[in-house]
Amino acid sequence: MRNTPTPDEPPLGPVVGLVLAAGRGARAGGPKALRRTDDGTAWVVLAVERLLAGGCTEVIVVLGAEVMRARKLVPAHATAVYAPSWERGLSASLRTGLASAESAGTAPPSAVAVTPVDIPGGNPETLRRLLPYLATDCLVRATFDGRPGHPVLIGREHWRDLARSLSGDEGGGSYLRAHGVRLVECGDLESGEDVDE
Repeated sequence: MRNTPTPDEPPLGPVVGLVLAAGRGARAGGPKALRRTDDGTAWVVLAVERLLAGGCTEVIVVLGAEVMRARKLVPAHATAVYAPSWERGLSASLRTGLASAESAGTAPPSAVAVTPVDIPGGNPETLRRLLPYLATDCLVRATFDGRPGHPVLIGREHWRDLARSLSGDEGGGSYLRAHGVRLVECGDLESGEDVDE
């Protein structure tokens, strides 16, 4: 994979953050896009701020269940988009996010940094550790003591093929493994655990 442009290549574009927050949250008792920490901070706010602090130039939040209530929690400096087929699962959310990233910003993004909304204890330094591998064809995933996690950095050359490969409640894991994802250990920075309750 390239991580620096050659003289005849254009410079790398920005990284757009994608927060996946469309699900019903059946096991969590309601949509995680509406969840807050004990001090009242919305998880979606934490996810947006973490991606911006980690190096993203803008962040897209993909909503679905309870969209009208959830949209009110999305910070004004992030973009909320609705996944019309969110009930079909994670694939619909990720596909919507990738499509939105295609038209994000004034310069074509080099990659998206994808994270679910339910990692309120995440560390922006985790994304910073992935960015040295940034390229338009990159596939880079944070791991935590060897366990695959988030964020995942996906170069724009993969977006359309990845979107076509998605189905049901599966994310991009199979595509990443099939296309040689680079795993970057980040267990010293955070646990990487999501909140599944």
